[in-house]
Amino acid sequence: MIVEAAELRKSYGATEVLAGVDLRVPEGSVLALLGPNGAGKTTTVRILTTLTRPDAGHATIAGYDVLRQPARVRGVISLTGQSAAVDENQTGRENLVMVGRLMHLGRPAARRRTGELLEQFGLTDAMDRRVKTYSGGMRRRLDLAMSLIARPRVIFLDEPTTGLDPASRSMMWDTIGELVRDGTTIVLTTQYLEEADRLADRIVLLDHGRIVATGTADALKSQVGGERIELRFRSDPELLKATGVLDGAVDQDVLSIPSDGTAAHLHHVLDTLRDNGLQPERVSSHRPTLDDVFLALTA
Repeated sequence: MIVEAAELRKSYGATEVLAGVDLRVPEGSVLALLGPNGAGKTTTVRILTTLTRPDAGHATIAGYDVLRQPARVRGVISLTGQSAAVDENQTGRENLVMVGRLMHLGRPAARRRTGELLEQFGLTDAMDRRVKTYSGGMRRRLDLAMSLIARPRVIFLDEPTTGLDPASRSMMWDTIGELVRDGTTIVLTTQYLEEADRLADRIVLLDHGRIVATGTADALKSQVGGERIELRFRSDPELLKATGVLDGAVDQDVLSIPSDGTAAHLHHVLDTLRDNGLQPERVSSHRPTLDDVFLALTA
């Protein structure tokens, strides 16, 4: 495991922010930290990136201890925060070259790496414009490009697409996917459940500083119920009769039937209704989403 943490605890005064958090992240994968505001996501990231000391517990990144070997840890990670850390008065190219020089790359190497990243992030056409003229999506892409100058093994992304329009968010998702395919490990916090659903190999759901659920997106969804067929009828008598024919539950005038999600089962339900002289006014299927998981486990 390239990222490991055990029993991380942190309090600020009487407020317990982390109450024993354990993490294990395989190399070349994406771990998403989800949870409501104040759940402990950002504090966890700050401990793993050596910015905050835990009160108890320990963590390693690529085998380096975050407390005893912080310089080693910083040499293999990068952190992209919630707001783009770019110099607005410099051009995109100047920002990248500056970071390369700060990372002790020689001038030719910094320029070469800058060219690679400008092309990778679709910023070549804007590379000589001052960053203050960039859109929000362009700034976020530049910010992420700057964090990749030294080719880190682990990237921490703290709400990387907050405030972006859907097109820019989708572009960032594509970029993150490419990084993972190249072997980079990503740990991200996000408020967008669809983001975790699309990107994460594994999800950790935090609430009040504790892990309340962990697993793949599909595994977490299965915890709050499987797929179901939802049937609406024209009248209450029809709904009542259908309830006696099918094994389901009624909620707000909708009959909900557990389903395995196959077309064969849907046909069976409709055939059963037809054989009993019933025809639903509306039929829909519903599969649990991460929103359902979030609401069920953090309410």
